[in-house]
Amino acid sequence: MQPKGTRTALEEQIAQAVLREHALGRRRLLELGLGAEAIKHRLRTGRLVRLHRGVYALPGAPQTREQRWAAAVIACGEGTVLSHLSAAALWRLRPVDPPVIDVASPSRRKRLRNGVRVHRPSTVDPKDLTRHDGIGVTTVPRTLIDLAEVLGRRSLERALDEAEYLRLLDRQAVQDALERNATRTGVARLKATLARHEPGTTRTRSQFEEAFFVLTREARLPQPKVNVRLGPWTIDFLWSEQRLAVETDGGRSHNRTSQRESDSTRNAWLIAHGYRPLRLTWAQVMERPGEVLAALSAELPADA
Repeated sequence: MQPKGTRTALEEQIAQAVLREHALGRRRLLELGLGAEAIKHRLRTGRLVRLHRGVYALPGAPQTREQRWAAAVIACGEGTVLSHLSAAALWRLRPVDPPVIDVASPSRRKRLRNGVRVHRPSTVDPKDLTRHDGIGVTTVPRTLIDLAEVLGRRSLERALDEAEYLRLLDRQAVQDALERNATRTGVARLKATLARHEPGTTRTRSQFEEAFFVLTREARLPQPKVNVRLGPWTIDFLWSEQRLAVETDGGRSHNRTSQRESDSTRNAWLIAHGYRPLRLTWAQVMERPGEVLAALSAELPADA
């Protein structure tokens, strides 16, 4: 039997490892000093919880998405990393956490884990792999290449906008990754998107803002500046040349007295500085888009 002090130190090591890595595989527990029989005993007595075969967490640990991601990566074998939509969620390039976890794995295991989608690239350059928040994951440039294979044009633009906003978009690193992965389908699509879109220029902050932006694009109206600073204000959508400033009033906050006063002050400032403020509600944009486009078309020329 180990001395009590040794057991206490081991418990602390395991707890700290789980805190950093979210889940631990059998090999990792052995590295920390927990024997094979001790692992079995802890499972029997509830001092370890099985997440997948050979993947464990401590009882009472929060069941977070990071735990789900880490467990899937470990369960799929050596060299596996989070990829595609799940990697984008870990990097916070997209606001959604897909229910199916994407991983890239060199393993040829035939058994797939429930809720895990395994991508088996022929090779993944080590320069395209990293760890973030304790989880093995594709780098941001490689993640963007993978996203270009599965997302449409606007969704890819939004991921690029978010990468720029979070200061994760290293242009040289992206160029290097494009060259390393020249044969992948996503490379041509990402290059085409970067050729027509300046990352960070169309970052919308809500579903409502995004719906309005897409509405203007589909109507072939000139592209506005999005969430741009103007004097003391951040304007949701600004057409500088036409001096039109559009605000999307998306929820309950605009019904509060303090918010109405702020909106009124902003409108007065815009008018005093030669801009026409236009406030739009969710109902107008989502239920009566024709009215919205008619109002905008009166102010803005359609793109040729």
